Amino acid sequence: MVIVLPDFAPPSRVYRMRGHTVLALCGEIDIATAVEVVPHLEAVTAPYEPHVVIDLTAVTFFDCSGLRLLSSARRRVAARHGSLTVVCAHAFTLRILALSGLGAVLHVVPTLEEAVLVAGG
Repeated sequence: MVIVLPDFAPPSRVYRMRGHTVLALCGEIDIATAVEVVPHLEAVTAPYEPHVVIDLTAVTFFDCSGLRLLSSARRRVAARHGSLTVVCAHAFTLRILALSGLGAVLHVVPTLEEAVLVAGG
């Protein structure tokens, strides 16, 4: 079951799925759009023991601004003893994650279905 939470607009959408909070990003994640994502990222990582999935399936461009968002999410979730899973199958974005080293410390899976099964919720 998917429940859409109010007051979240593109480039991000937040909803609950199987005990996880999914932050679905879309379009280009760059310096201009990252600013719009930050409040939503902070909201989904604020609770104690958050189980967060960041879905990059609909992202068409991803740069260092996106890396900062993921790094921030990782720190906030770890500080609150939660789990973070990133959904990504796009070769360009996976390459950026790998080259930055962030891919080695994030749990990245290719599908949302896999994310909500393996994340710790």
